[in-house]
Amino acid sequence: MAKEWILNSVMNRFQLNFKRNVGSTSESIRKCAPRNKEEWKEFYFANVKTETDIENLGKRLYVKITEVIPAEIEAITERDCIDYMFQLVIDRTFDGYMTEIETIYGQLQQILNVKIEPAPDGWDRLFNVDFYIKIKVNYIGLQVKPVNGTAQITQIYKERALQEKTHKLFSEKYGGKVFYIFSVKDGKKKKILNLEVVEEIKEEINRLNAE
Repeated sequence: MAKEWILNSVMNRFQLNFKRNVGSTSESIRKCAPRNKEEWKEFYFANVKTETDIENLGKRLYVKITEVIPAEIEAITERDCIDYMFQLVIDRTFDGYMTEIETIYGQLQQILNVKIEPAPDGWDRLFNVDFYIKIKVNYIGLQVKPVNGTAQITQIYKERALQEKTHKLFSEKYGGKVFYIFSVKDGKKKKILNLEVVEEIKEEINRLNAE
């Protein structure tokens, strides 16, 4: 198992299994439509790459494993390992957290000062809900809609009529309303287009808290 992991890791790292090296294997095997492995082997070596090509790739892989990787390992110090672990648990975790915060539900969570959680798998199909906010024993549903312009928003509102039934079922079962959040790209970031929905959600939170 360890041997296979090493072979696979080094092969991927040096891209020896990329199309430029082994050809388009997925496309080729569909074209061949072999009934057994031997048919595929004959087709591949006759039409894609030769046995010599693959043997040379194996030799290159061996050089990488026996010469390149050991030299790189020798260059790693204890300090490198310690620094890497700190980067992993501090720097990268923080960067991932900030990326999450910058998403639509992260922005809403900060604005509303409530916890917003991804909806269970079945809710998307049953209720057209992506996220939820729990208020006491009730739930508010949120459906995030990425949009490119007003034309798309118009189309979404047409679709809304078809989803009203599922949203009504959600409200009947969980007590809270379902709100649309329109998400647009602003450079590399996303932002909420229909900011007025924030006040509507706040009103719903207050209503449920008052019950």
